[in-house]
Amino acid sequence: MSETPRRFVGDRLLVATHNSGKLAEFRALLEPLGIRVVGAGELGLAAPAETGTTFLDNARLKALAAARASGLPALADDSGLVVYALDGAPGLATADWAGPERDFAKAMRRVRDALAARFGSIERVDRRAAFVAAICLAWPDGHVECAEGRVEGEIAPEPRGSGGFGYDPLFIPEGENRTFGEMLAYEKEALSHRAKAMRRLLARCFVRDEEQPRRA
Repeated sequence: MSETPRRFVGDRLLVATHNSGKLAEFRALLEPLGIRVVGAGELGLAAPAETGTTFLDNARLKALAAARASGLPALADDSGLVVYALDGAPGLATADWAGPERDFAKAMRRVRDALAARFGSIERVDRRAAFVAAICLAWPDGHVECAEGRVEGEIAPEPRGSGGFGYDPLFIPEGENRTFGEMLAYEKEALSHRAKAMRRLLARCFVRDEEQPRRA
């Protein structure tokens, strides 16, 4: 990351994801700034192999691949659930735990089953966990700016709520008794790892601090 950040100029930005939930979150953050968000699926872009060893590595390679393929500035994230008692799993394999069909009900069962197998029962486990996100903005010339966000919390004894996407019904952020899945979109946005990373990137590359949208 450069010491002097490059500012995004323009009104059209590619978001390198085929995940409709992520795309909706990015639209909610960017469209109030007058930026038209285009999803990778709209341009028929394939997702590159995620060969990095960190969330930041994968966000960078996805953003660069999309920017070079499209000729547009491209935003990409890599994020995941880190369960401390599972040695950080699912981690970089967060989506893979849902299988090729991306069945996150199955993925959440797998997390609970793994914890129960290690501790004897889900009620007795060390349920501490975190959601982690890295977001990178890349230009076709290869320049990249990145930011990271993290939210600590714990695994719920069982999934609760139908909001959000992915593992949201299984994760209770620190200081709350509701899962992300039980929160309204604006409540989750105030706390989430992705929103934290995006606010840092907004401040770095999109708007000055005094221009950032204020919550009522």
